[in-house]
Amino acid sequence: MKNKLKNTSLIMGLVIILSSLYIITPEQTSAGSYDGLDLAQAILQNQSSLIRTDYWDRDRDGCRQSIILSSMGTMMPTDGSTFILLSTGIAGADPVTTDGLHPGDERGTWFKNRYGQPRDQASLTLTLQVPKNMHYLYYDAQFFSAEYPEYVGTRYNDKLTVTVESPSQGTTQYVCDVNSGDFILDSHDLIDTGFDIFAQSGNPPNVDWVTTNPNPTGADAGATALITRGHPVSPNEEITVTFKIRDEGDNLFDSTAFIDNLMFAGFAKTDITARKTVTDLNGGDVECGDTLEYSITISNSGDYDQFDNDGDEFTDFIPENTTFVPGSTTATSGLIIYDSNGDKITWNGQIPTESSVALLFRVTVDMSLINGYEISNQGTIFWDSDGDSENDEFELTDDPTIDDGIDLDGDGETNDDDPTNLIVVSFEPPLSVTEDFSDDSPGGNATEEFFNHTWFETSESLEGSVFEVVSGYQYTTSNAFKTQVRMSSSPFYWDYSVSDLGRDMESWEIWFACGSTSEAADLYLDFKNNNDNDIARLKFEYKNEGEEPPVDWVLELSFWDPTNGWTKLASTHPGGYLLNNWYHLKIEKNETAEITYSLYRHLVGHQCTLTAPELSAAFENFAYIEWYSTQNPDVCPMFFWDQHKLGLV
Repeated sequence: MKNKLKNTSLIMGLVIILSSLYIITPEQTSAGSYDGLDLAQAILQNQSSLIRTDYWDRDRDGCRQSIILSSMGTMMPTDGSTFILLSTGIAGADPVTTDGLHPGDERGTWFKNRYGQPRDQASLTLTLQVPKNMHYLYYDAQFFSAEYPEYVGTRYNDKLTVTVESPSQGTTQYVCDVNSGDFILDSHDLIDTGFDIFAQSGNPPNVDWVTTNPNPTGADAGATALITRGHPVSPNEEITVTFKIRDEGDNLFDSTAFIDNLMFAGFAKTDITARKTVTDLNGGDVECGDTLEYSITISNSGDYDQFDNDGDEFTDFIPENTTFVPGSTTATSGLIIYDSNGDKITWNGQIPTESSVALLFRVTVDMSLINGYEISNQGTIFWDSDGDSENDEFELTDDPTIDDGIDLDGDGETNDDDPTNLIVVSFEPPLSVTEDFSDDSPGGNATEEFFNHTWFETSESLEGSVFEVVSGYQYTTSNAFKTQVRMSSSPFYWDYSVSDLGRDMESWEIWFACGSTSEAADLYLDFKNNNDNDIARLKFEYKNEGEEPPVDWVLELSFWDPTNGWTKLASTHPGGYLLNNWYHLKIEKNETAEITYSLYRHLVGHQCTLTAPELSAAFENFAYIEWYSTQNPDVCPMFFWDQHKLGLV
């Protein structure tokens, strides 16, 4: 059994919610129950509608049958930043057998007698005040179960029940269970949800030992589509909503309910919805030649069946700059084909009420794309809104992981029609990269990325020195990097990951401004490779050239020549020292395997160019710069650094 560590976000809050009748504060009532306020807040879109809450489960050691998460595998919030899970076992366990009494098999956690009563269950009840002009209550739900597929049609029929009690509309329920649930997803589709349990045998009749190695001939555990359910209510009335998950038949084999986006609406929402996601089967960054797999789930939450009418029920054009993978289409029902003439996917079929269909196809990314190209894709569902056997309405597929803020379908909402994952294609190694500090926060360290590859990062200030991003004094952008380095608190570091860019350093350059001082001071920059050997060395040194401080203190810039020692990189100013001004410094490897040092002055031009042999290490495998001083001046000289650039080869 493969153990995995999951990063989950558990939001526990103490929040005061005001309504016209009540003030709510979290309160633990007894073992196995508490007010559940944090769970309600994690899924409720309109917090002001909340009157009171109550949570209860069979776990008497901490209410572990519920959890608040920000993500878990394929599960993502459908509104806001969180969702909740209710489970017959330990919610969020990965795999779902992790805390079972029989580790290594499919059996999940149980909190009561293994076969007898009472069964494991968990419930969350919310009392809500329906806002003015609101006539419907909606929520998103998905049901997962390890009972699937072995126990379909048996008494082992775990179920999710959602009950809405409305004084004006009566009691309405949504029930999803192992026997009747629309299980269109199996564990191959549920990566990192805890339910990606692959059976060792192709058709397991009994309890299996758990393995997370994919077996194409059989899979244990499954899930329904993620769908939106609705219930009629009336404005201004007080309603009760109860989410309950329960074991049936025994306490073994855990099931879980995903719940999010509990909201009110003024009118009935669209009955046909479609969610679409994409996975790069090659993993990591999307690169030229990778294979992308698109998954579409079309759900019918209406009161009547969607039939296979004239024309296509679904079309999806293959994204530009990709190529369809022959034979890659699948559908859980109906007929899906690739239309080579139109370069599109079409599907025809029916979707009975309260059911779904899952579609899948694959494409490969063209080899000719450049860095930063975005692949955008969106399908269209055509459906019959009035039951006259004609598809008179359409719906766009939505990527549930994003909200681009654009209302494409004109329904007043922006989170239900987003093109699927605007995927940034990378990665061709760059010829150069630049850090101008514009996106770094003043007072902290600096980092820079190139298409999700972090190639540069600095250490932070220590007491006695300054080594941080600053604003208000810069060469081009709003920020620069300031250094005031003393021996007592150095060294500091600029770290580089050039190899992550697929290239090596050919040149290093930067603009810098130097300040004045009235006493002796120095600043060393040692350029090191991965083995901590010197590639190059620079020294900024303040010297007293007269007897009238502070005007007689001057700054010299030198580099280390392995033959001649410290060699001044002089400016054209008399004496060759640097003024209080902006300078451009460039270090590069030339064609003769020597190092060339060049200095330029702002608005003046070229100052000096000298060449020296390489040091103990070659110019390649650049890893970091070590910054330090050999002195502790009371008045420490300031340097500002900007427009830092690496040339790559």
